[in-house]
Order: sequence, then structure tokens, then C-alpha cells
Amino acid sequence: MANQSALRICITLLTAIAVFTVLRYAKDLFAPVITALLLGIVMTPLSDLLDRMRIPAALAAFVSVTLALLSILLLILLIEPYVTQVIDRAPVIWNELRTTVDELKRIMRGIEEMTEDVAAAIEASPNTEEGGPVALPSLTDALFLAPQFAAQIMIFTGTLYFFLMARNGIYDWVSASFASFGESDLRYAAKQVSRYVLTISMINLGFGVLVTIIMQLIGMPSPIVWGVLAFALNFVLYLGPAVLIATLLVAGIVVFDGAASFLPAAIYLTLNATEAQFVTPTLVGKSLAVNPLLVFLSLVFWLWLWGPIGGIIAIPLLVWSLSVLKGLSGQTISSGTPGKLRASSEEEPIA
Repeated sequence: MANQSALRICITLLTAIAVFTVLRYAKDLFAPVITALLLGIVMTPLSDLLDRMRIPAALAAFVSVTLALLSILLLILLIEPYVTQVIDRAPVIWNELRTTVDELKRIMRGIEEMTEDVAAAIEASPNTEEGGPVALPSLTDALFLAPQFAAQIMIFTGTLYFFLMARNGIYDWVSASFASFGESDLRYAAKQVSRYVLTISMINLGFGVLVTIIMQLIGMPSPIVWGVLAFALNFVLYLGPAVLIATLLVAGIVVFDGAASFLPAAIYLTLNATEAQFVTPTLVGKSLAVNPLLVFLSLVFWLWLWGPIGGIIAIPLLVWSLSVLKGLSGQTISSGTPGKLRASSEEEPIA
């Protein structure tokens, strides 16, 4: 009996390793597929609304995909000028950093060797001496990557369209094929993910607007850029804010003098801590709370596996997986309506 248990554990571990190896080396295929499936799950309220309006499945899927692609395109068009502005200012930032490092070398003589290494690394950065623009990918590089990017867009769009069109059929098939959980459990998990993503998006949007206003008030250049970065990086819990704090610390050293150099990073850290400890728990609610260790490990794993795309899908995928696992463990109410998680108290955090 013990041998069978050990064998089962070994087979499970080997299977998991094989699956994740395939996911890593077939990123160009699986990343757009899983991203599209998660987006389709997030769009559950819209899909349900179109179903209630008795719109044909094919037309409803087309409308949903069109709205999703237009939203993504609009977001890119809004962000692009600020990204270009950051790229254009990069040489100035590098030169300011080199000056700052030279000042630190004169002050911190006790660690002169370390500061010389930092200065050498910065001076070796492209175009810092010439003050020219940051090197961008060549036309050849762009042409080489274009077919691959277009293929991923096609995979993403096709997967999203056919998932939305066949969503009810997929749920019926899963419910008929697996006795451990049914259609109500899948729909409940989808609504959990949709609620989580939409709530977090609204919180991050308000947070980005607040950061923009405060950066404008304290005199930081390009305040909208900082607001956009705050909005986008706040989706990548822990790691995203840490990156922005480090960036604001560098920018503060470049823009301000003395103790004021730490003001932008300190203000952002205070705002982020307030949002994370009070705003998000209040609006998201205990029923969608996730164990912080699971959040961190999920982020690290998916960032390692797929990079930025992995960081975006890590938390929605974790919320969906944990909701489904609770259904598998028998903690859902099987009925004609979407089940609700049972707990020893009124609401129990996920994991």
C-alpha cells in the first residue's frame, strides 16, 4: 500500500514537471491560449447579459471579442505616448545618474570600490556619452518578430472567440464528464475571477489617478507616466510596487536635492501600503482573499515561466484554480444556481 502511494506521488510529480516543461518551451502557443481563456472567464457578466438578451452565440462572441480587442487597442494608444516619452528621456536620466554617482563617490570614500563599479556600469550604458536616443530594435528585428506576434494575436483572438461561443457547451461537457463538480461550480469560479479582476481594475485605476495628482503636486516631471505605471504595475502584486518604488527612488535623486529626493518613493510607499491594507480588503471582501504566500509563489512561478504575461495571469488563474478546488473538495452547493462556498463561518478566504 505504501509502495502504491509512493508510486502515485512520483507519477504525479513527473507529470507536473512534464506539463510545466511543455508550457515553458511552448510559450508562444500556450500563453495566448490561456490568456484568452482567462479573459473569456473575466467577461462572464457580459456573456451572461448577451445570453439573457437571446443574442445568437456566434454574434454574441463576435461582439464580446470586438469589445475586448478595442479596449486593449485603446489602452495601448493611451499608454504609447508616455512610453515614448520615457524612452526619449532615458539618455538624460542616465547622465543625471552618472552625475549622482560621481557625487556619491566623493562623499562615500569608505566604499569607493563599489561606487566605481556602479559608475563604470552606468558609463557603459548605450549612448550615455553621446546623449543620443536609446537604441531601438532595427527594422530587420521588427520584420523578424512580426509573423510570430501576428500568429500569437490570431491564436489569442480565435481562442477567445470560440470559447465565448461554445462556453455553455464546454460547461455542459465538463459537468457530464466529471462527477466531482458540475456546471454550477465552474460558473461560480468564473464569476469569482470576474469579480476579482474587475474590482482590482477599478481599485488600480483610482490608485493610478491618485498617484498622478500627487506627483503633479510635488513637482515630479511627467506625472501621468507615474500614474500609468502605478496602475499597470499594481496588477503584479508585491513585485510591481517594489519595482516602481525603486524607479521613483532613482527619479527622486535625479529631480530633487537632499532629503526631498526620497519624497516620491516615500509617498508612493505610503499610498500603496494604505491601498493594500485597507482599500483592497474592504472592496474585494473576505470571500476573495487569497493566502499571501500562495500569491507570492504563484507570481514568482508564472513570471519565471512566461515573463510579464505570466505576471498578469498569475493571480486570476490562482483565484480560478482555488475556487474550482473548493468545488472538488465538496464545499459547493450543488443546485441549479451557481454554488456558494461553504465555510465554518459566514465567509472564508480562498486558501
